[in-house]
Amino acid sequence: MTRRCRGCGSTALTTVLDLGSVPAADHFPPHDTPVDPTESGHPLRMDRCAECELAQLADDDTVTAEPRGLEPLALREQASEAVRLVDTAGLLRGTTVTEFGSPHGGTWLPLLTERGFTAADGPADVVLDCFGIMHEPDQRAAFAARAAATAPGGVLLVQYHSLAAILAQGQWNALRHGHFAYYTLATLDTLLRAAGMSVVAGWRFELYGGTMLLAARHGDHDADHTVAAIRAAEAAVPATGTLQRVVDQHVGALRAWLEHRAARGDRVYAYGAASRAVALLAMAGAHRGLLAGIADASPAKQGGRMPGTDVPIVSPADLVAADPDAVLLTLPDLFDEVTALLPALDGRWFVDDPAGPQARAVDAVPGTLWRR
Repeated sequence: MTRRCRGCGSTALTTVLDLGSVPAADHFPPHDTPVDPTESGHPLRMDRCAECELAQLADDDTVTAEPRGLEPLALREQASEAVRLVDTAGLLRGTTVTEFGSPHGGTWLPLLTERGFTAADGPADVVLDCFGIMHEPDQRAAFAARAAATAPGGVLLVQYHSLAAILAQGQWNALRHGHFAYYTLATLDTLLRAAGMSVVAGWRFELYGGTMLLAARHGDHDADHTVAAIRAAEAAVPATGTLQRVVDQHVGALRAWLEHRAARGDRVYAYGAASRAVALLAMAGAHRGLLAGIADASPAKQGGRMPGTDVPIVSPADLVAADPDAVLLTLPDLFDEVTALLPALDGRWFVDDPAGPQARAVDAVPGTLWRR
């Protein structure tokens, strides 16, 4: 069957990143179950449409329930700042609000209710979507649904991890099962216009290396200067084909670092059993001989193991009790929060970040890890 773009329906699709077969991103088997070779049998590929330029998950044969994670402090702080900026721009008008949630957890509703908004029974004055719409396989239908949920004079707020940031920083492991779309401002503008809306304002945040929040309204409106600035910045990013070249370097550097520490007799743990770490650890061949465990604050993940590996998922308290020699942080945005919560591990953190500088530790193997 001919594949069509999830956004515009075009058949002009080109593969820009192919990770082969990897484990499902959100299936964490019990830690005491043996690793089944079929766990790593799920194709993971990114295509891009020549018509609307939407980068998208090619196929997804996984059927898993995403464990609810705990919303990081960095995400909560960014949400509060985002709502403040939208309010300052005069776009929080009316009295009703609706939110399209994300399986990652978290909500902006309390930030609106404290400003006097109430939940809407029908179309709302403010419609929220924070990292939610990327989880919709049918992108065209998803944008139509959000447009229909927005009152005639209302505003739709869409927050997303920018494809421009993913490309500029080589964040290839942002590609994962269940994430069906990766956006630029130009693509979102196209998809919103197809749903009868237009972008009127935008803001950039440092979260995840580059997170965007766009405000859209029904009809044809001129965008303010913030949108022009985002568009200009995106024009300077590398082509999507650069992602494929980053993969082997990143995976190889992590494997070399783990083997180097093991050869020294060090006990290495990780923090953050995030979905974006699943393919990375499996492709790097992580196992308990190299990585003794990975801590996560989500009770739903504790007691499981990283799919495709025998690396168990433990609690933060278990991590501290293990007294590791080094801790690999899989999500750079968590650094300030976890180091404040786990001061006993000061000086042992290594951040895995394709965008980060080369390893700074004296004993480090050149690669993408850097010490904090």
